[in-house]
Amino acid sequence: MRVPSKLDAGLRKRLLPLCRLQPGEIWTDKAQGHRVGCLDATDFSQASRLLGKARAALALQDPPYNVAALQIRELEDYIKFSRAWIANCLKLMKPDSAFYVWLGADQRAGFQPLPDFMFLMREFPELKSRSFITLRNQRGYGTQKNWMSLRQELLYYSLGKPFFKVQYTDIPKILRGYYKKVGNKRLENLERGKSPNIRPGNVWVDLQQVFHLLHENVPYAYAQKPLAAIERILQASSKPGDLVLDFFSHSGTTLLACERLERRCATMDLDPIFCELSIRRLERFRSTGEPGWQGQDPFLK
Repeated sequence: MRVPSKLDAGLRKRLLPLCRLQPGEIWTDKAQGHRVGCLDATDFSQASRLLGKARAALALQDPPYNVAALQIRELEDYIKFSRAWIANCLKLMKPDSAFYVWLGADQRAGFQPLPDFMFLMREFPELKSRSFITLRNQRGYGTQKNWMSLRQELLYYSLGKPFFKVQYTDIPKILRGYYKKVGNKRLENLERGKSPNIRPGNVWVDLQQVFHLLHENVPYAYAQKPLAAIERILQASSKPGDLVLDFFSHSGTTLLACERLERRCATMDLDPIFCELSIRRLERFRSTGEPGWQGQDPFLK
């Protein structure tokens, strides 16, 4: 059930002595009450220790995608792994709460695990499907013999009747061809789309994916989500002071977003290196205001 890190053995050997958490240990932030655990999300006895008696108003998960770019495991094993952590997550959520999960689809392997994961979610009838969100990357990858891959997929489910606040974006409409008369003037779609009150909908084209030149870049974290995307979710589906649960901390983006938006974060990672990256990212933000390292090494003084 354990998910191996993508970091090579030599690098891991150098970084592990620099990590303050060992498997089973939890770091508690004395300033804002955030918690980071080096824990296994599939083991409820471990996951429950992270929250104690508290329960989350929002679960925001970014599990391993099981795609070729990261690491591959047998699909049956991946679904078994997912079933376990989802069941544990639900036990740690409030009766009225929101559940978001990022997932990938491997174009070279039957688009797994996305469709299989969607079918798995039907095993949890208490979760109601709400939206299938696509974040469009500005940079793609692919070959000359296929369409370039630009998508990151985000599934939104609700438990009970969770809080939701409509979000707006300043991005204008991007398609021409729809016209309307306003007074005596005929306006086309792009001109009318300059209003600041445009909802982003479930296709997000206004957020930049993370690459090494951005200030929020976290080296060693190869599947980092944009801070603006996580903050959009937090603002839509939680309130200041709410507890947010993240089983797969990785680059610590949920932790940092909670710090910036005055939520409390309970997050974990199986790998001590990513736990340490998350804690260091929070500490760096507090001391410098920087959301990442822009290609610098987080483990160098």
